[in-house]
Amino acid sequence: MKEPRQSNKGKNRVPLRALARVASVAAGVQFGWALQLSLLTPYVQELGISHVWASYIWLCGPVSGMLVQPLVGHLSDQCESQWGRRRPFIVTGALLIVVAVIIIAFSADLGYVFGDTFLSRPRAITIFVLGFWILDLANNTMQGPCRALLADFTGKDHRRTRRANTFYSLFMGVGNVLGYATGSYNGWHKILPFTQTVACGVSCANLKSAFLLDTIVLIITTALCATATQEIPWYFHSSGKTSSTSSPIRPLLSQKPISAFMGASQCAANEDSERAYTLPTTIGEDIETEDEKDEPVQEAFFWEIFSSLRDLPKSMWNILLVTALTWISWFPFVLFDTDWMGREVYGGEPSIVDARQSSLYNKGVRAGSFGLMLNSVVLGFTSLMIEPLCRKIGQRSVWTIANVIMFACFAGIVIISVAAKHSVRTAGVPSSSILVTALLIFAILGAPLAVTYSVPYGLASSVTNMSGGGQGLSMGLLNLALVMPQILVSIGSGPWDELFGGGNIPSFLVAAIAALAGAILAIFFLPKMPKQQQSNEIQQNGNSLVP
Repeated sequence: MKEPRQSNKGKNRVPLRALARVASVAAGVQFGWALQLSLLTPYVQELGISHVWASYIWLCGPVSGMLVQPLVGHLSDQCESQWGRRRPFIVTGALLIVVAVIIIAFSADLGYVFGDTFLSRPRAITIFVLGFWILDLANNTMQGPCRALLADFTGKDHRRTRRANTFYSLFMGVGNVLGYATGSYNGWHKILPFTQTVACGVSCANLKSAFLLDTIVLIITTALCATATQEIPWYFHSSGKTSSTSSPIRPLLSQKPISAFMGASQCAANEDSERAYTLPTTIGEDIETEDEKDEPVQEAFFWEIFSSLRDLPKSMWNILLVTALTWISWFPFVLFDTDWMGREVYGGEPSIVDARQSSLYNKGVRAGSFGLMLNSVVLGFTSLMIEPLCRKIGQRSVWTIANVIMFACFAGIVIISVAAKHSVRTAGVPSSSILVTALLIFAILGAPLAVTYSVPYGLASSVTNMSGGGQGLSMGLLNLALVMPQILVSIGSGPWDELFGGGNIPSFLVAAIAALAGAILAIFFLPKMPKQQQSNEIQQNGNSLVP
């Protein structure tokens, strides 16, 4: 009697422990992002860049998000390396991050070697900005292939995709918490005394130590990712009937979601529908699975995204508008959170002349980093609640509530700024009630941030499925709605604050107004989707912790 043929599906699946190792690289990447977001805006001002120009260094993030991620995604799709398609880009990105971090950490020392003085540091500023931009480019080089590698290993199995994305989100949360905790500690210069030099004082030595620790974490997690399991080289796919380098590429508007989400800022929809392949038991073994029948999918390049705007349905336009307003509200906080704590709450200044002002400012920056750690913890717990909330009250209501919370928190930041100014003037330091309230606002903002990182992508995916459009285009458009606000805030926030006498209050006023406008538009104009469909889309798109 002829034995029934057993399905190969699942036979060569990547074990969950291997998926966890692949996802662990997110902890290394996010560790660095947390340090970058919490410490670098204050540090560049300590080097001598004025507050009005400090935000301009963040322009590389959105620019590289639009250009580098789609290009790297396309190149990794076509990579013919014997090491696989994704791992060469992951390792290259990690090496570039290490180089960039070392340049940033030692920028003050290098500037001093090349002729800087204690009162003028133009060379250190130039070296720092170079390292900062390399870091943004490297982050965008690495993140896309990391997501794509997980998607390659999980394929059409949505359950395993959700598990892989859960691993990824978990490690991102771990990286966030560790990064912000590292940034909030002010004793690293004692543990690593060699970091304190003639050109690099206590605060600089703490930053240097934190970034050196980041390189260790990144190297370890990258090694775990790269050695987790065998990745199928490109020649495996090109040798079959269904896929070759000369075969037609599926058009942009394919029914497969992708993500072109940047690193400054890090929030992205999960690339869980990249084409999938299972691993061979031995190299050269023929594999016949239904997942191999998928055709290649290309990333959405920005010129293709712009050309498609005229054909968008009204519901998608509304989603993009609310997304843009939401991120206009978020970016002043992302860029100036720890700077606000140092300036407005503690009443300090990033000065190299006034030691007392500099000490107060650095205390505020460390307190802000601690607040961001609390923010990450709340974000992680909230991420677990989003799916049942959306199933119960709908994505539109969840998004509206999140924006209302943002409005209240950013308005509270403005009120705290005024109260702290009076407290510092009379007592020399902020009162404990002001400090606790500021940290509480940082923590509470983790809840709407979790919503921002997931619900817009789920809602856009639902609308796209109903309209018969392409998920690739949908995710690219959401990326555009994130990138443009960051460019706007990076260029305009410094001059806007300076117009009203400096500080961060004017930018946070704009953030509060944008959050309220987004909440109003969300409740009246966002499409109302069937709750079961919303739940499915949230599960498939996952929750990303990228800032």
